[in-house]
Amino acid sequence: MKKLNMIINTNTKKSHINREIYGHFSEHLGRCIYNGIYVGENSEIPNTNGIRNDIIEAFKEIKMPVLRWPGGCFADEYHWKDGIGEKSSRKKMINTHWGGVVEDNSFGTHEFFNLCEEIGCEPYLAGNLGSGTIQELSEWIEYITFDGVSPMAELRRKNGREKPWKLKYLGIGNESWHCGGNMRPEYYADEYRRYQTYCRNFSGNELYKVACGPNANDYKWTEKILSLLTDMHTKAISMHYYTFPKDPSNDWNNKGSALDFTDEEYYATISHTLTIEEFIINHINIMNRLNPTNSIGLIIDEWGCWYDVEPGTNPGFLYQQNTMRDAIVAACNLNIFNSHSDRIVMANIAQAVNVLQALILTDGKKMLKTPTYHVFNLYKTHQNSELVESLCENDIAGTDKYSIPAISQSVSVKDDNLTITIANCSIDEEYKIECKISGFKASSASASIIHADVRAYNDFDSTENVAPTAYEVKLEGEKLTINIPKCSVVSVIVK
Repeated sequence: MKKLNMIINTNTKKSHINREIYGHFSEHLGRCIYNGIYVGENSEIPNTNGIRNDIIEAFKEIKMPVLRWPGGCFADEYHWKDGIGEKSSRKKMINTHWGGVVEDNSFGTHEFFNLCEEIGCEPYLAGNLGSGTIQELSEWIEYITFDGVSPMAELRRKNGREKPWKLKYLGIGNESWHCGGNMRPEYYADEYRRYQTYCRNFSGNELYKVACGPNANDYKWTEKILSLLTDMHTKAISMHYYTFPKDPSNDWNNKGSALDFTDEEYYATISHTLTIEEFIINHINIMNRLNPTNSIGLIIDEWGCWYDVEPGTNPGFLYQQNTMRDAIVAACNLNIFNSHSDRIVMANIAQAVNVLQALILTDGKKMLKTPTYHVFNLYKTHQNSELVESLCENDIAGTDKYSIPAISQSVSVKDDNLTITIANCSIDEEYKIECKISGFKASSASASIIHADVRAYNDFDSTENVAPTAYEVKLEGEKLTINIPKCSVVSVIVK
């Protein structure tokens, strides 16, 4: 066991960690919404207005702060009026992006906002700029938020909702550089400026408008967008970055398996996921230059692992299993987002249920929590806390081709509680971390750990193969000793 020294200085508070950094994404894709979150009011599965009760409780447990909907690529072909009113009369359409299946629009605006109210989270809408109109988006905002006399407010009342909902987060367009219209940044910026003008603040509701930002390391997009938009137009720009074990540009159908991977593919995955920090830093440098007042935030509103689909499933449904490897990926990303919370105001993992790096998988009446879910549960005490200075010695793990830092960590303080989260990315080495805490009167420490073989996962017969357990750490005055097993995620609460 190798020894590493760590220093935590709570006197130096670096930035506020918005709770929305622990956000989520739900798209009309595969079984995320239908036969996932939503089973319908007549289902034998216990539900509230068609929403699975077990999923509502699971989302509450992790204190889900925000949920993005209806896409994704689907958002730019979604027409909201098709998803309101009597369900039997709602229009049906083909989901051309995801699997070519029939979308019956039984889950629409009312169902989504009711879901958010049940969970207690903020709704985050992705508005249709790609194939919609300014009038359509403007009327959607009016329908949702206006409490006065107007055609859209009356239509909402006719459909059973007397009082308006609150809507804070509004994205205008999704991946406008790709599936949302294949636009140039100059063209998108002009369209965005037009659309956002007519998205009004009604009845005391204040919109937090989000512009489509870059894909991964497209610095040209960020540069151009921020030269054409100001904080009068937008509060944040979004960034998307997915982790692949293999480069999908070589063969999109050979991204790598969720379950069957070599040690080198594991280290490749972690190496690729850690690359997001380089991209974030470079985008933030552009933002600091063009928006030095820090009035425009950065949202990572799609992130996570993307593997080949599970054998025998619809390739357009993006259903994949979730192992301890995914837990390490989630922990590393969340530590990175915490560390850059001076600019990052939100992040949304893709996706909440049954799609990509899902938190929850379902099969009929059965439901399980993935290793990724358990990381979010361990990390939830970072929400709305203050990031503090922390420095940890590190070691190199991996292979000759893919070498990575073994330790990922972040530390925050809130309400006299200190949260320390550490991921050991090495599948070969365990570490003893001796931590000196300054500026904080520590009286007790408790910990939880997620620790399993890197290929371990939960299935519907064994739902607890990977799950958190209580873990012992040693506190002596200002010195905290944490033994970190290989391939593990540890959360320590110091009081």
